[in-house]
Amino acid sequence: MVKLIQTTGKRKRAIARAVLKPGKGVFKINNSLIDIYQPKMARLKLQEPLILAGDVVKGVDVKINTTGGGYMAQAEAARLALAKALVQHTKRLEKIFLNYDRHLLVADVRRKETHKPNTHGKARAKRQKSYR
Repeated sequence: MVKLIQTTGKRKRAIARAVLKPGKGVFKINNSLIDIYQPKMARLKLQEPLILAGDVVKGVDVKINTTGGGYMAQAEAARLALAKALVQHTKRLEKIFLNYDRHLLVADVRRKETHKPNTHGKARAKRQKSYR
């Protein structure tokens, strides 16, 4: 019986779903290999859990699907889902990930503040008063 591990990650409006299964070390995000994921900064963020895990990643295949948000939020959501899946696969990685960056295993719950009524432009901007 093949052991599948399914995890999710969220960042702002982006949601990532990861499926980890035993395999040959193939990592795909949105049906493309992680090595050709663009932009480069997002790819490097995605590869952090893989680099920290070391030889553990050679025996598993991971497929990640992301929706919503921007490309960087999607990359961070995928990174969270990937790290959670690797920790479920091998418990000893948990301490390594937490020492490196807490956001590998704990979601960032900050969201965009909503606009208020009768304001200009931004969430906290108010109308300017003129007394003269």
